[in-house]
Amino acid sequence: MRLKQYIPFDLKYKLHFHKAKFSKAQFFEDANLTNQQKKAFLFLAADYGNLGDVAITYAQTKFLEDQGYQVIEIPISKTAEGIWWVKKYIQPNDIVTLIGGGNMGDLYEQIETLRQLVIKQFPKQKIISFPQTFDFSESQYGQKRLSKAKNTYQNHNKLTLVAREQVSFELMKANFLQNNIIQTPDIVLTLKDVITQSHRQGAVVCLRDDKEKSIDNITSQKITDGLKQYFDQNISYRDTHINESNLSIEARKKALNDIWKTFGQAKIVVTDRLHGMIFAYITQTPCIVFTNNNHKVEGTYQWIKDCGYIKFLSTFEEEKFKQYLIELQSIQPKLINLDSLYQPLMKEL
Repeated sequence: MRLKQYIPFDLKYKLHFHKAKFSKAQFFEDANLTNQQKKAFLFLAADYGNLGDVAITYAQTKFLEDQGYQVIEIPISKTAEGIWWVKKYIQPNDIVTLIGGGNMGDLYEQIETLRQLVIKQFPKQKIISFPQTFDFSESQYGQKRLSKAKNTYQNHNKLTLVAREQVSFELMKANFLQNNIIQTPDIVLTLKDVITQSHRQGAVVCLRDDKEKSIDNITSQKITDGLKQYFDQNISYRDTHINESNLSIEARKKALNDIWKTFGQAKIVVTDRLHGMIFAYITQTPCIVFTNNNHKVEGTYQWIKDCGYIKFLSTFEEEKFKQYLIELQSIQPKLINLDSLYQPLMKEL
């Protein structure tokens, strides 16, 4: 057991992948593939508890269906089995899609490893990686992982990479010279009418407690103290991460509806999570958002800043925070039309 801890994930998964070739892919037996409809195989679908990634999976499925595809989801927990199964049934005009999000880099290297595995296994198929953040670090290890990604991506001549903000777009263009690079907002921003409007009360705090966290405990307490001046004790705490795994599609939809309902019933949300901000936006909930430890929050904010009910702070400033609290309590939220921004992705499909 202890020895396994020292075996790199890449090697362990390589062994698992080859073993899966000879296993029966029971999970996919009930898939109802149609001959009349073009198919999109959605790899690395989130069946774990990060509701931001779950929402991406949901929105990506809906987006592909709206473009006329039958979508077949390959959960990330079933990647190895899914690859071998898809190889049996995929047709030349079908496409492979990779989940969007913030896992293109060395921070979440296991997902990056699986992404590269899928790309390698479908060398002749059109592949589209949905809106992602480029997040390879400047460390020696990060640059080593980037070099590996360059080799994998650029050896595939039908791979399109979609950046979800300007910094990632520029970094992808600079590093993946042989690939088709386009830019659109995060795919969750395509969602509309996710809740029925209801009476709003209180505040929701949704702050990170992981390796992307940039707000310390002292600042977190200052945020809570500031909210108490306006909402007394009517403050609830939610995270966009629920500690569960192997979630069914039905369980994921329920979890999304639950958090969207919580946000939609609040007068204000305070968050440093990218999808905390996006959930506030799509539920038309006033929101103050802080940056995380990379460029994805601020970059995505640029797409929706003109809506007026999402306010961005790069660092906690008590007076500015209180000013935004006052301003947002009298604002009438309304979505802005982002449809035209997804035209480059629609064209690829």
